Amino acid sequence: MGEGYKAARVVSPGEVMIRELEARGWTQRDLAEIMGRPYQAINEIINGSKQITPDTARELAHAFGTSIDFWINLETNYRLHLAEKNEKEKEIVRRSKLYSIAPLHEITKRSWIRETSNLDELEREVCTFLGISSPNDPVRIPVSFRHSEAHEPDVNAQNAWIKRVEHLAESQDITQFDINKFRESISDVIMYASDEHLLPKLPNVLLKLGIHFLIVPHLPRTFIDGAAITTNQNPIVALTLRYDRIDSFWFTLAHELAHIDLGHRGIVIDDTEDGQGSSSDKDEYEANELASNWLINSENLSRFIREIQPHFSTAAIEEFAKENRRHPGIVLGQLQHKNIVGYQHLRALLIKVSPYLTDFIQP
Repeated sequence: MGEGYKAARVVSPGEVMIRELEARGWTQRDLAEIMGRPYQAINEIINGSKQITPDTARELAHAFGTSIDFWINLETNYRLHLAEKNEKEKEIVRRSKLYSIAPLHEITKRSWIRETSNLDELEREVCTFLGISSPNDPVRIPVSFRHSEAHEPDVNAQNAWIKRVEHLAESQDITQFDINKFRESISDVIMYASDEHLLPKLPNVLLKLGIHFLIVPHLPRTFIDGAAITTNQNPIVALTLRYDRIDSFWFTLAHELAHIDLGHRGIVIDDTEDGQGSSSDKDEYEANELASNWLINSENLSRFIREIQPHFSTAAIEEFAKENRRHPGIVLGQLQHKNIVGYQHLRALLIKVSPYLTDFIQP
C-alpha cells in the first residue's frame, strides 16, 4: 500500500498493518522477523496498546514501502481521535448526571436557568439553582410530600419546583411574620373567598401578614397543588393552579395556611386530587379539617345539607353561599367532596381563578 492511502474513517495503525500483511500474505511473526522486533512488540502495536514511535515508523516505512510520515500521521490522527472520543464520552456522562438530578429541559424552557451549550457553564447554572456545589452533591430538601396512590411523583422535578419557589420568595419584600397576628387575621383573609373579583387583592394581604405567596405552575409529573414552607422566619405558601377552579384554589390555600396555623414545620407539598387532600396522615388530616371549617362552618354546612338534600339547585347553593359570605363554587366543592353532589353536576359554579391572578402567576 503506497503513500496515497487515505482511510474513509479514522482507523488505527493496527488495522492498516493487518491490511498490509494480508496484501502480502505475511503473518505478524513474519513482520517481526523482517523488522528485527519481538513478536510481542508487533502484536501490541497492532492491538493499539503500544504507540508507533518515530523509529518504529521508519522501520514500518521500509518494510511496507511507504513514507515515514504516513505512519506518524496515522498514529497521531488515531490518538487524537481516541482523545476526542474519550472527551465526548466524559461529556455524555456529565450531561447524563445533570439530567438525572433536575428536569433540565423544563427548567431551561421556563428560563429558571440560563440556556447554554457550554457544559461547564451549564453545570454551574444547575448547581447554583439547586443550591449545591457539585452535581455529585445530594439535593437536600426536607420535604413531606403527600400524593395520591395513583401517582408516583418525579422527585427531581419536585425538588426543582421547590427551589424555584424559594428563589422567587427571596426577591419579595415582606414584613416580619407574627403567628399571633396571623391567627387573628385568618378570618379576614378567608373573607376574600366571597367573590372572585377580590382575588387580585389577596397576595398583598398575605405579604402584609409576613407570608410569602407565590403561584408557580407545576412541572410535569410533580402532581403538586400547593406547598407550605416553614423552614425560614417567614413562611411561604405556593400554589400551582393545577386545577384552575375556585374551589380547588381556596381549599389548597386554606390547607397550606392551616399547616402554618397548626405549627407544622418543614416543607409540606400537597397533592389534593384525592378528595381535596383526604389523608390518614395526622398533620394532613388536621390541616384538612381546619381548612374546611375555615371555608364553611361545618355546622352550617351540615344544616344546609339536611334542609336541602337531595335538591341541590344552583339557586339554593348561591343563596347559602351568600349567607355565609363564600363563593358558591366553594360550597359546591365541599358538597362534591362529601359525595353529596356528583362531580359532573353544576360545574358552571366552578369558575377559573387564573384570569383574576394573571399578574401573580410566575413563569
